[in-house]
Amino acid sequence: MAQTLLKVIGLKVAYGGIQAVKGIDFEVREGELVSLIGSNGAGKTTTMKAITGTLPYGSGDIEFLGKSIKGRGAWDLVGEGLVMVPEGRGVFTRMTITENLQIGAYIRKDKAEIAKDMERVFSTFPRLKERATQLAGTMSGGEQQMLAMGRALMARPKVLLLDEPSMGLSPIMVDKIFEVVKQVYDQGVTVLLVEQNASRALGLADRGYVMESGLITMSGDAKVMLKDPKVRAAYLGE
Repeated sequence: MAQTLLKVIGLKVAYGGIQAVKGIDFEVREGELVSLIGSNGAGKTTTMKAITGTLPYGSGDIEFLGKSIKGRGAWDLVGEGLVMVPEGRGVFTRMTITENLQIGAYIRKDKAEIAKDMERVFSTFPRLKERATQLAGTMSGGEQQMLAMGRALMARPKVLLLDEPSMGLSPIMVDKIFEVVKQVYDQGVTVLLVEQNASRALGLADRGYVMESGLITMSGDAKVMLKDPKVRAAYLGE
C-alpha cells in the first residue's frame, strides 16, 4: 500500500465562534487523487485552511509526512511540499504571468531545475506561455485559475491542495480546468481536491469523502460513491 502523506485525525476547528469542523478523519496516500465534496458551508475550506497552516485548529491533529503540523506556518509547510491553490485563485494581479510563476518557486535555490519546471508549466498551460508578459489582473477567471495552479506546481508539491478550482467559471473553462487537474495527477502529483461539482470531482478521483455540517458522513471508492443513490440525490440533483 502507498505511503500516507497527509492524515487528518479527529480534527476540530472553530471559525468566528462557530464550530465549523466537528471532529473529522481522512487521509491522502501517495499518488492518489482524493476528492472532498459537500455543499457550501460544510466546512471544506476551513479544513483546507487548517491543513495549510493558515487557520489554527483546536483539538485533533493533522500529520504531513508522518509529523504533526500543529502550530507550523504556511510558508514552512510549502517548503516541505504542502501547497494549496486557494479558493478565489489569489494571483498577484499587478505582476506578469512569468513573475507569478517565479513567486511559486521563491523557496527554491535550484535555478536550472526552476527553469525546467517553468517550461513544464508552460507546456501544461500553453495559454500562459502565449501571454507570459501579460499582467495577471487582465486575464479571465479561468486563465487566472490556470496561473494559480501553475504557480503552485513551481513549488514542487508533494501534495497539491485544490480548493474549489471550478468555482465561478464558464462551462467550457470548467472542462478545461478538470482536464488540467487530470493532467497534473497523471504526471504523478498527489492531489486533494475540494469541490462543489461532485460528479466531476468523483469522476476524476480514486477515493472520495462527503462532508456535511462539519462532519465526514461518507467515504469510499470514488466511482462507487458516484453511483450511490444518497450521493446522487444530494449532490447530482437526482
